[in-house]
Amino acid sequence: MKFKDYYQTLGVARDATGDDIKRAYRKLARKFHPDVSKERDAEERFKDIAEANEVLKDPQKRAAYDAAGAQWERQQAAGARTGDSAADFEPAPGWDAGFEFSGAGDAGMGAQDHSDFFEALFGRAARHQQAHRAARDQRGQDHHAKVLIELEDAYRGALRSISLRMPTLDAQGQLVMHERALDVQIPKGLREGQQLRLSGQGGPGHGTGAAGDLYLDIAFQPHARYRVDGRDVYLDVPVAPWEAALGATVAVPTPDGRVELDVPAGSGAGRKLRLKGKGIPGRPPGDFYIVLAVVLPPADGAPARAAYQAFAAACPFDPRAHLEG
Repeated sequence: MKFKDYYQTLGVARDATGDDIKRAYRKLARKFHPDVSKERDAEERFKDIAEANEVLKDPQKRAAYDAAGAQWERQQAAGARTGDSAADFEPAPGWDAGFEFSGAGDAGMGAQDHSDFFEALFGRAARHQQAHRAARDQRGQDHHAKVLIELEDAYRGALRSISLRMPTLDAQGQLVMHERALDVQIPKGLREGQQLRLSGQGGPGHGTGAAGDLYLDIAFQPHARYRVDGRDVYLDVPVAPWEAALGATVAVPTPDGRVELDVPAGSGAGRKLRLKGKGIPGRPPGDFYIVLAVVLPPADGAPARAAYQAFAAACPFDPRAHLEG
């Protein structure tokens, strides 16, 4: 997926004000509108212009886009140093965590008209806006934000302080970041992809209307040990060849504490052992899977080499026999 430079599309500087963006959009829209333009690619150019305007005129989308652009520039700089410049852009996991978006905004185009790049960055936000736009006459706007939590918090529950940043425009039309901190109760058993609703923490109501709600889209922080699939949790556990061949009892860490695991004799690399119900709590709870990885000790000395030679002599074995014929 190619990175789209919306500033270049509208021909404005990266510190352009809201009025600068509005003027540039109107000028280009008049030039490339399919009903009046004789340019062969007018329809595609108009879609690109409208998409760029949709992002840059919205302080919240613009701030998130700028963050994605900074990530892209770092990727390009790192690639230039190693001689391996990346042609494709892929948002890093959790790139948009901590941005607070309101339910306001008018896409101006159908979802089918957005590029893949726009959908990768804003698809969820745009759909959330459309879902809540109809009920905003008196009640305050609903807001939403993506937050990253620790896997261990989903096992036990926790009270966590989260920081949110909501981009707004100041009196001069420049982007400024409004920040706030909230204490949030993370319930036990929360899954990635679920939402937490914080009643009354969205936009203020109009007149006597109630404040909107804040929806937190939950994702897990990348973990050094564990992988998560729904409520199931996976851990790669290294074992020595003799433990895999003869069987052994090994201590294994889980997000809920260490357990003693019986490795059956004759286990091969990649074998999965299940601890039923030891995944993320729920109804039903997930499972915890141990994936065995057989690790060979190095033959880095005479005794070790002699042991390998004796092992080879005692166990005639051709691991490639199945490839013959």
